[in-house]
Parts: sequence; structure tokens; C-alpha cells
Amino acid sequence: MDSNDISAYSSVIREWQGGSFRGRSGRRKKKRQKPWSERIADWTRAFIAFLFSNVGIVCLVVSYTIAGAFLFQFIEGKNSLKKASHVLNLRNDTAFRLWELTSQLNVFSERSWKERVRAELQNYQKEIVSAIKNGYDGVDSLEGSKQWSFAGAFLYSLTVITTIGYGNTCPRTKWGKVATIVYAIVGMPLFLLYLSNIGDILARSFKWTYARCCLCRCRRRPRGSAPPPPREPVARRNHWQMVNVHGGEMDTSSLDQENSSNTGENDEEEGGEDDDDDDTESKYDPQSVTVPLTICFAIMVGYVCGGALLFSEWETWDFLDGSYFCFISLSTIGFGDIVPGDMIYSGQGFELSFVFCSMYLMLGMALIAMCFNLMQEEVIAKMRTFVRTVKHMFRCDR
Repeated sequence: MDSNDISAYSSVIREWQGGSFRGRSGRRKKKRQKPWSERIADWTRAFIAFLFSNVGIVCLVVSYTIAGAFLFQFIEGKNSLKKASHVLNLRNDTAFRLWELTSQLNVFSERSWKERVRAELQNYQKEIVSAIKNGYDGVDSLEGSKQWSFAGAFLYSLTVITTIGYGNTCPRTKWGKVATIVYAIVGMPLFLLYLSNIGDILARSFKWTYARCCLCRCRRRPRGSAPPPPREPVARRNHWQMVNVHGGEMDTSSLDQENSSNTGENDEEEGGEDDDDDDTESKYDPQSVTVPLTICFAIMVGYVCGGALLFSEWETWDFLDGSYFCFISLSTIGFGDIVPGDMIYSGQGFELSFVFCSMYLMLGMALIAMCFNLMQEEVIAKMRTFVRTVKHMFRCDR
């Protein structure tokens, strides 16, 4: 191949890399580009794959909860604003009518004044009870309900998709109830997918940490360890079989040959055994380790106690109430008799207590899923060992 051919090939390669090349006719042909429909389909597939990855599922759950917070704040916030305005007007009108009755009636008609005032107060009481049943929560200002602030709506959205459902906050309007149904239908499978992925990741990480730190596995044999005991050569054991006695003299040629060959075989066997040991140690899978049940219980108890200490400080609860709230929340029982409302629903929603409560619930439920996964593997391993022991006992009896 001469220099002209080399230059021709290099020009063809440069043109092909640049997105076009010349055919036999001399025209430059462009590289085929995908149409916009195929590009959009590829981008959509890549976006969906990212959403359902480990990082994407967390972002998707958080984004879905934030979107639900804005949705319920928009729907139920208007209703709460109307209720607060209605109750405020009712209170002002009742006070004005009582003042009119006091100024119009004579002082000597005390009986008539008491009857009129009693009727006004009973009417006011009925209106207040009806407003409370329809969602009024005692807000005196026109800024809207404190339960349907961003923090309260976010916590409500989180309790819907996690199936906790405290019950202290619930939708009152028709559109709010319909939105809750649709939101839960989409959000609950999404959160279950989040628990499955994150719980599996935490379980794998904890098993690796437990195997590395507690069991001292996944490490090669240290250099200073004692070597295995030497084996007796085959030539020495079969010494009298390989010795040829001829004329009172010993022929050691065959003995030396056997010794050298057997020594080489022994070295190869020892080297092979060392290689096997190194291979088994290097190929050791920490995911085959089972974590004891006591450690799983200790993790769950420690997480509940840690949350109880912090909630007891922020919500002015005692340690028992904090532990009770954490256990009821993480187990998704959600009675609703004790809820974090003093700091979250007070209008100061985006503070540390609100962030901690949301992260505590999301991370805690994933941690509980991890512990259940590890406990299930431990129970299955114990049952298999028990079955093998029983089978071995029956074989020995026979």
C-alpha cells in the first residue's frame, strides 16, 4: 500500500467520522439521523428508567408528595378560608345583635332580655357546631387553616401514601375527597416500590458491613499466619518398596527420581490448595451472611427510642408518649390520638421539626422493611438448618 492509498483511506475515515462520506458517484452522503419520534421515544425510555432507579424513586416519591401538598392546599385551603370567614362574620353579627338587644330593651324587662339573648346564643352555638363538622378548626384569622398550610398538607399527603392515616386532618370538600382517592391509588404502589428498592439497598449494605466488621470476612489470610503442617513424602513412606538390593548394594537412582517427582507433586498440591483457599476467600459473598434476630430488634428499638427522645423535646411529650407515637407511625397503625401538631401546624411549617418528622417517617419505614427482610432470611436459614438436623437424626437412627 503506497502513500496515496493511505491518504485516501484517511480522508474517507475523516469524512465518515464527520457525519458524511463520498460514494462512487462523488456525491457526499450524510449519516442517517433518527427522526424526532424515535428520539422522543428514546428520551422517554431513558427518563422512565431513571425514575424507577434507586435514586429516581426517592426523587419521585418526594416530588409526588410535594405536588400532593400543593394540590390539597389549593383545594382544602379555599374551603377552610371560607369557613373561617363565615365564623368570623357570624361572631361579629351575634355580638352586634346582643348589643342591640341590650340597648333597646328596658332595664326593667330583664326576663325578656334573657330570653332573647338565650335564643341568640343557641343559634350561634348551632352554627359553630355545624362549621366544626364541616372542617372549621378554630382559626381566628383569614389566613386560612393552619392544618392546610404547606407543612400540614405535606404531612397529610405523606400519611396518605404511607397508609398511616392519623385522621386528625381529612378532606371536607367533594373535590378533596376525590383527589384523595386518586392520589392514594397512584401513591401507595409508588411508595411500596420505594420501600422495596430502598429496603433492599439498606439490607445489602448492612449485610456487607456486618460481614466485614463483625465477622471479619472478605479478607485474605494475613502474611504472618502459620503455614500448614508439612506432609510426609510418598517416597519416604514407600522406602522399602522402591529400594533395589543387588549384591548387597543399594541402587538409589530410582529413589532419587521418585523423591524429586513426589516432591514436585507435593509442592503442586500445596500450591493448589493455597490457591483454592485464596480463591474461596476472594470469592466470598457477604450477601450469603444472615444477620441475627437480636441485631434487627436492636436496630428497630434504637430507632424508635431515638425518635422518641427528639419528639419528646419538640412536642413537649414524655418519653412514653414519644415512643408510642413513633411505634404507631412506623407500624402504619396510625390511631391519630397523638400527632405532631404543636410545631408543624402552628404556621411555622418549614422548620426543623417538619423536615425531621417527614424524613423520620420515610427513612424509618425503609429501615423497618430492611429489618423485616433480614429477619426473614435469618428465619429461613434457621428452618433449613433444623430440617437438615432432623433428616440427619433419622438417617443415624436407621
